[in-house]
Amino acid sequence: MAIKRANQRKKNKIKSTPIKRQIVKWTLRIIGGFFALTIFWVLLLMFMNPPITYLQLQRAFERKAAGKDWKIDKEWLDYKDISDNLKRAALAGEDAHFMTHNGFDTKAIKEAIAKNKEGKKLRGGSTISQQVAKNVFLWPERSWLRKGLETYFTVLIEIFWSKKRILEVYLNVIEMGQGVYGAEAASRYYFHKSGKSLTKKEAALIIAILPSPQKWDARNPSNYVNRRANNIVRYLNYYSIPE
Repeated sequence: MAIKRANQRKKNKIKSTPIKRQIVKWTLRIIGGFFALTIFWVLLLMFMNPPITYLQLQRAFERKAAGKDWKIDKEWLDYKDISDNLKRAALAGEDAHFMTHNGFDTKAIKEAIAKNKEGKKLRGGSTISQQVAKNVFLWPERSWLRKGLETYFTVLIEIFWSKKRILEVYLNVIEMGQGVYGAEAASRYYFHKSGKSLTKKEAALIIAILPSPQKWDARNPSNYVNRRANNIVRYLNYYSIPE
C-alpha cells in the first residue's frame, strides 16, 4: 500500500512538472515582452513626437461630460523654436536641478515626504523627467502601480533621451490651461503670440500656473501666481538650458 501511494505521488509530480514549466515559460515571455515593448516605445519617441496623451483625452471627455465643447488645443513646436525664456522658466519654476540629476531630485523628494507626513495629499518632488514619463506613457490618477511605472519610464527616458529631448517633449505635452497643451498653444491662448517670442514675464506666468492649470489663468493671475512668476523671473538667468 505504501509503495502504491509512493508511485501515485511520483506520477502526480511528473504531471505537475510540465505545468510548472509552462507557467514559468509564459511568465518569462510576458516579462520579456513588456520590457521589449516599453523600450521600443521609448526609443520610437526619441524621433517621433507623441501624437496624443491619456490626460489630453481624459480632459476632453471630462469637458464633454460637463456640457462643454471638445477641446484639445495643441501644436508642436521644435526645441530650437521654443523661447529660451520659457525653457529657463520651466527649470526655475519646476525643476531647478534638471541639468544635473538622473531623473530624480532626491532632495526635493525628501522635502516633499517631510511636508506630507501628516497624511495630507502628497505633492511636490516630481522632476521634469518624471512628469514627462507620467504624461506621455501613463495615466494621471495616483496609485502605487502608476508610481512604480513612472519610476521605470523615468529611468528609460533618462537613459535613452537627451535632456534636450526631455525638455522639448515636456514643453509640448504638458497641460497649460483648460484644453490647452504645450508652449505654442498656451502662448497663443494667453498672449496671442507664438511660443517663439515669449517675454520673461509671459514665460514665467505660463510656468507659474502649472501646479493648477485648470484653475489658474496666466492672463489674469492671482496675487499668488503673480508672486510666483516674479520669483521665476528673478532667477531666470541663473539657469543653463540644454543646447
